[in-house]
This record gives sequence, structure tokens and C-alpha cells, in this order.
Amino acid sequence: MTKLKLLFALLLLVNSIFSQEKIITGKVSSDGSPLPGATVRILGTHLGTQTDENGKYSIKAKQGDVLEFSFLGKENKSITIGEENSVNVVLESRKDLIECLVITTAYAVSKSKNNKIKIPNQANKISNSKTEDHTTFSDEIVKLATHDFETKNDPIFYINGEKSKKNELDYMDNKSISSIKVLKIKDAVEVFGKKGENGALIIETENRNYYPVEKLNKKFEKKDIYPSNLDFEEIQETYESFIENPFENAISSPLSTFSIDVDNASYTKIRSLITNGETIPKDAVRVEEMMNFFKYSYAAPKNDHPFSIQTEYGACPWNNKHKLVQIGLQGKEIPAGNLPNSNFVFLIDVSGSMSAENRLPLVIESLKILTKQLRKDDKISIVVYAGAAGLVLPATSGNEKDKINEALENLDAGGSTAGGEGIKLAYKIAEENFIKGGNNRVIIATDGDFNVGASSDSDMISLIEEKRESDVFLTCLGYGMGNYKDSKLEKLADNGNGNYAYIDNMQEANRFLSKEFKGSLFAIAKDVKIQIEFNPKLVQSYRLIGYENRKLHHEDFTNDAIDAGELGSGHSVTALYEIIPVEVKSEYSVDTIDLKYSNTITKTNTFTNELATIKFRYKKPDGKKSIEIIQTVENKSSSLDNNSDDFKFCAAVAWFGLTLKDSKFVPNKNKKDIIELALKSKSEDKDGYRSEFITLIESVE
Repeated sequence: MTKLKLLFALLLLVNSIFSQEKIITGKVSSDGSPLPGATVRILGTHLGTQTDENGKYSIKAKQGDVLEFSFLGKENKSITIGEENSVNVVLESRKDLIECLVITTAYAVSKSKNNKIKIPNQANKISNSKTEDHTTFSDEIVKLATHDFETKNDPIFYINGEKSKKNELDYMDNKSISSIKVLKIKDAVEVFGKKGENGALIIETENRNYYPVEKLNKKFEKKDIYPSNLDFEEIQETYESFIENPFENAISSPLSTFSIDVDNASYTKIRSLITNGETIPKDAVRVEEMMNFFKYSYAAPKNDHPFSIQTEYGACPWNNKHKLVQIGLQGKEIPAGNLPNSNFVFLIDVSGSMSAENRLPLVIESLKILTKQLRKDDKISIVVYAGAAGLVLPATSGNEKDKINEALENLDAGGSTAGGEGIKLAYKIAEENFIKGGNNRVIIATDGDFNVGASSDSDMISLIEEKRESDVFLTCLGYGMGNYKDSKLEKLADNGNGNYAYIDNMQEANRFLSKEFKGSLFAIAKDVKIQIEFNPKLVQSYRLIGYENRKLHHEDFTNDAIDAGELGSGHSVTALYEIIPVEVKSEYSVDTIDLKYSNTITKTNTFTNELATIKFRYKKPDGKKSIEIIQTVENKSSSLDNNSDDFKFCAAVAWFGLTLKDSKFVPNKNKKDIIELALKSKSEDKDGYRSEFITLIESVE
């Protein structure tokens, strides 16, 4: 063998060694204790995993790959893989971040002890200086602002009313920015002439000089243009605003009616905001979605109904005068071999706003996880939308995974966002490939930033209400931060026989689309409604915790035309009521309205052992007529110590959510008390989610 051939053989050998995947295992710990829920990922890829309840992990990697270990409140650590097959890591606590705030552009800005500005929002990689991928703060602002402009050039900049250069943003103190508004091309040209043909960004800071702002206003006035008539878009996240449920009097208003909600997007969004050091907008907190993120050990159904019902009555941890009623539904688990065939249509937003690393690239990797679950008789179609909608992949067998993955990998982001047209086309494709008795579902992946065609909330609701009559279900997967439109995605899911999840990383994608695949994507019941009647002999006042945007009129309960939530295979749903028992003096009690003609509570009421009666109505996934179940809640309360761990942990989650919302009905908002209750009820924490929750509480100031 010649020296050249020998050298070549050695190179091949070395290359094969370095390119060969192997299983890396290990343990992540801190301060002598294991860290459940720590993230382990391969730098430069979307591949990763999380540690289990014992801090242990397992991941496929190659020699030379760099593993990054991270955990909320800890310093990240990177390790290059060599010949070893086991890597144990100790993470140190972070000591530099001492305060956080959010500006109206929804970017978090942190200040360290030496007062240097840090931006912990790694998803968008925004910084006052160049980041590792050479993206500047102004680059990211331009990317977010002009994603639907048909131009490759930067817009013009006005900072506090004066024309400025783009790079001036990079030298600004980000926390001083109070607003960033986008003036679309048509109006920008009208105001600024040819200079505005790439659009305009109008930026104001907290300490703006009044005179320059007036100069800009005069520029508008000279052309008889009023800013209120212009097409401004503010770069910010949007959440639906709602009023917290009040206490109701059990005599004058004994009925409470609502739709179940299996979504948990609010919890994962809050988790992401806390992880990135951002302030939590109150409207981002939907307490029911926080409670329903977690698994509870409810008993499986033993009869012909698709779910079992459990109730528990106990003490209220944030107000010792009050009680809590927990209502739990547990869906029947469909064995994998009995799952109906699926007809999935991936509806993917490929508009310009999806170009960031935590948007379209994460969508692609997420949907690959889902594709792995498919079988031969399952079908996948891919529809995309930007300025218009189009079919990328016609219905393809689940066996052709390479073909599906190739279609996903070829997607690229650019253009405006015609979400309405995309939804219409996706449902059309789903109906053309409809499987009778099967699992027919549109899965939309987007940041929710619809801005072409049917894009208003009312437009989207009307569209999705029309489409739900097709018996095609809907799953909304939300991605991204900074200009994320939570409100639109929640409305789509709530009004379209759907569910909604927020995917902030591969671990969450793996949880929702793999670990909870059946519960997320296979409905066992739809239009599930709950109506509870409280016994005024025992209940003075009550209030439903959360579910504000899922409440129904009482007459809607028996109206089969009214939409309600769906329940997936093996899924659980939890609701909590806060109760003020009779003869308890509470500042939150609601006085009885003295009605002349109404027959209020009478002496003939003998149901002294029944706290309440609960009615449930549901339809089969392809059914049109509801089935009703009735169950009573016994007047048997336990002290908090004697309540189940599930009851206590659920109460801790609700308590934290209500505290984040600064609820006026929670007199005790002491973080240490919430942590103590969560620790007591952590129980068996197989996936580490309860431990992660406790860490989140500790991280919020």
C-alpha cells in the first residue's frame, strides 16, 4: 500500500470515528442535588433532551459534538464530546442578574451588578452589540418590522421625531425605548415621499425631546395627514384581555356553566418568559391552562363513557376561611394498535416573521417528531402560506417519512401572512382526503401574525366556526417571541374544535407531539361542557378559578349547536372552584339580592349532605347529539394536610397563577408559602415538570 493510500485510509478511519453516533449518558446536578428538567442540547442543532426526576439524561451524539447544559437560574456549561460515553455536569447558580424589566416592544432587558445591559432573550439574539451570528439589535427590529414588506432594503428611521440612521439603535440604551411603530409602505410614501418606499419605523424613548416629536407631527400636518388614520403596527406580543371571575351568590346565582379547556399554551409561554428573564403580562396568565399542563393521578374510566369524573373538597391555601372544590376528568386511553387512521394537514406559516431560529426552523424539527409517529395508513399533506397559500405536499402515506421530511426541509420564510387563505386551503385538502371514522385534523404552525385578507379576530373566528362543521379538528402550534400573537391562536383553537400549544424548544415539541401524541391529536370526546349547581344550604358564595374565556350561558349547556372543548386520549382536565361556606364571614362574600317574586332557598331543601350537583355533556368525535352524566359532590371537606398530593399541587399551581395576575381575591401572595405547598405535594415526579415548576416560582421576583 502506498503512503498516499495509507494516509487516505487513515483519514477515512478518523472520519468514521468522528461521524459515528453513540449514546451519551450522565447526570446533571447543582449544590449536591440532581436537577430534573435540565436541558441538554447539541450546539448548532435542534437536537436535545431533558433530565429525568433523578437528573439523568441520555442523548445520541458524535465525537466532537458540543453538548450545552442549561437550567433556569444556573450558568450554562458546554462540554465537547471525546471518547467518553458518560458526562456528568455540575451547574453553578447565576449571580449576575438582579433585576428585569420589559419595554413595550416585548423584549426583556436585564441589568447586571455593573449596570451593563444584558438581553437574555436568546431566542431572538438581540443585543446592543454584535452577537455570535453577527445580528445586531437594529437588524432584529428591522426583521420583525418589515417581514411583510416586498423589499430587501431597510426602512427609514425616525427616533423621537428626528430622522436617524439605523445603527443609532445599536448605541441606544434598549430599556429607554417606550415604543416602536411600523408605518407600512403605502402610508410611508404618502408622508415621506420616495424616501418612504421601504416603509418607516417611528421610535420613541422614555426621555424624548418634545420639540423634535412636534417637528415630525408638523410633517404629517403639512400633507393633511392625521396619524390616527395611518396603518401603524406596533411591534409587541398580544394577549386577549379578560376580567377575572368574581364570586357569585349561591342563592341568587346557583349555576356555573363552562366549556372544558385542555390547552396548556399559557403555562409554556409563561415558562419561556421567565426563563428569558422577562416580565409576565397579566393577560398572558390563564390559570386553567397552567393547571392543565400537569398530569394528575385520576382513576381511568370503568364504564362506557369516554372519561371518568373525580371530585375532592378541601382547604384553600391562600385564604384559610375558604374551601376549594377540585373537579377532575380523566380520558380513556386508546391502545396504540386501536388508534384510528389519521388524515393530517400541516398548515405552515412561511411568512417573513417566521424566519427567526425559534420559528420556522423549530417548526420543521417539531413536525419531524410528529412524522415519526405515523403509520402506513396515515396521510400527511403540507400546505404553506405567506403572501398566498399553496399545496407543497399532496396526501402522502405515513410510511414515506423521507419524502415528508424532505418537503419540510425545503421550506423557507419570506413575504406577508395570508393566514385566512391558508386555513381555507388546509381545510379543503383535509376534506378531500377525509377518512370516515378516522382522525381528521389540520395542524397549524405559526406565530399568529396574520396580516393579509381575513386577519382580524372576528374574521378568523367566523372562518374557523364555519370550518368546524366539517368534522375536521384543529391543533394550533404557536412559535416565537417578540411579535407573537397569542390572542389569535387561542381564539382559533377555542372556536374550531381545537387545542393550542406553545412550542418554545425541542423539549416541549417532544412532550406535546411525541410523549403526549395520543392526548394531543386523537379526540375521544368533543363539545364537553360542565354545569355545576351549588347547594345554598352549604355554600354562601363561589367562584370559578380561570376559564374566563370559556364560560357559557346557562342555556348553552343543553344547546347542541354550541361549541365546547375536546378531550384527547388519556388526557386529563382539571377545574377548581373557591368556596365561601355558609356562616363564614369573608370580605369576598356576595350579598343576596332580595327578589320579591323568586322562590329562593326554602326550608324544604333537605340535601344537606350534597355540596353541589355537577352535570357533564359531551358528544362522540363524529357525533351530533350530546350525552349527559350527573354526579354529586359530597359535603365532606378535609384539612389541607389530609388532601391528596394532586389536590395540593394543583392548588399551588393555581395560587402561583393568581399571584402572577395580582388577583384581588388572593390575600396571601407569599412566594415562600406557594413553594412550600408545591414541595410538599411534588410526589412522584417522573418527568421533572413539578420540580421545574418550583424552580420557576423561585426565579420570579
